[in-house]
Amino acid sequence: MRGSGRDSRRRATRAAAAIVAVSALTLTACGDDGGDDRGGRESTIELPDLSGEQLEVAAVWTGVERDNFVRVLDEFEALTGASVSYVPSGDNVSQFVGTKIEGGAPPDVVMVPQPGVLHEFAENGWISPVGETVQEQLDANYTPGWQELASHEGEQYGVYVKAANKSLVWYSDTAFEYAGVEAPGDWDEFVSTAWTLWESGTTPLSVAGGDGWTLTDWFENIYLSQSGGEMYDRLVAHEIPWTDQSVTDALTALAQVWGDARLLENGTNGSLQTLFPDSVAQTFINLTAPDAGMVFEADFVGSVITDSTDAVIGEDALVFPFPSVGGGDAPVVSAGDAAVAVSPGGEASEAQQALLTFLASTDAAHIWAEGGGFISPNKSLDLDAYPNDVQRGIAEALIAAGDDFRFDLSDQTPAAFGGTTGQGMWRGLQDFLADPEDIQGAQQYLESQAAAAYGD
Repeated sequence: MRGSGRDSRRRATRAAAAIVAVSALTLTACGDDGGDDRGGRESTIELPDLSGEQLEVAAVWTGVERDNFVRVLDEFEALTGASVSYVPSGDNVSQFVGTKIEGGAPPDVVMVPQPGVLHEFAENGWISPVGETVQEQLDANYTPGWQELASHEGEQYGVYVKAANKSLVWYSDTAFEYAGVEAPGDWDEFVSTAWTLWESGTTPLSVAGGDGWTLTDWFENIYLSQSGGEMYDRLVAHEIPWTDQSVTDALTALAQVWGDARLLENGTNGSLQTLFPDSVAQTFINLTAPDAGMVFEADFVGSVITDSTDAVIGEDALVFPFPSVGGGDAPVVSAGDAAVAVSPGGEASEAQQALLTFLASTDAAHIWAEGGGFISPNKSLDLDAYPNDVQRGIAEALIAAGDDFRFDLSDQTPAAFGGTTGQGMWRGLQDFLADPEDIQGAQQYLESQAAAAYGD
């Protein structure tokens, strides 16, 4: 059931806090020491000969994230003889898969970024439970908590192949040094820092308002810090309405930075047209005179910096934990992507199970980690696989924390509310970015959308 992940969510805060603690210490240094080949490593698993088999894999990733994942698929092809093609799913994975199934040509394996969507797929009979060889890799390489996130009603359906810390603010060292400011520790300092950056001549914030999912992450970090984990869990389960005072408080804080166009690169209207990769690029592409001083998002910002700019992480591009809000603890929101086998009304094929087995192995995680911009929940992965101290530190904290983690709020809700373009949280927060004075209107819209999605 959708609520089955609640224990995992309650375990989230302590682990995420550990990630932030390590991040704060390590994200100011970087040394590229990773390689691009397997370096003579022996394979840790046996895979069947799949010559002649064809698989289609779908995920939301584009750009360098897609390229790094395709390197993993290339290795699977080399090991098995199978032919694997990659197709972008777009942000609305639920709609993508549903349309493909209706058309009679679903992908074989899909990367699902929302546990709520995984539960819906399982309830619809669209995906198959993992096989014995997949479970063996899961038991060897994953803690029970990460396994639980990809299960439904006690049955294991997926493999969490990618994790993320979504509570980081990346900033231009040039902009901060010129303005004479340091990384803020709480929300009041964050707002003050933003205005000091503006006074120095640098627009403070680059906001990817064109991608609704980034806006949900802003809200979730503020809400978790202000209201705490128990209220966070209740909002996930829609046990409290989106018209609750706790939501009012979070939106009020958010309006402190979204409510003045001077703080946003390209203003309010421009922010609503800005996509996530562009929000990162416009912060770091100009090293001497940055367009924006800060951009908020997860550790995978690093891959965009490396791919799209000349900025060096740890020198030009630095990072601090999302600040605490309203006297609460520093928030940390974790996320991830689970690989599932799509087989409507039937069982997964040998090739599908083989790919899930490979993705659950350290072989796949090692190749993926080498490319950067990636953190694996695979506890058996050698940390030396990561290309720099930034990602190595985040990964080490994640593994050390075990099952103490909390997952992205919107990703745990029904897809119609938390993961669909043009509606639900994505649309509601885009509308709020456009008009931050209308807090009541935003709450009423969000509650009406939540009630419909949850079937209340």
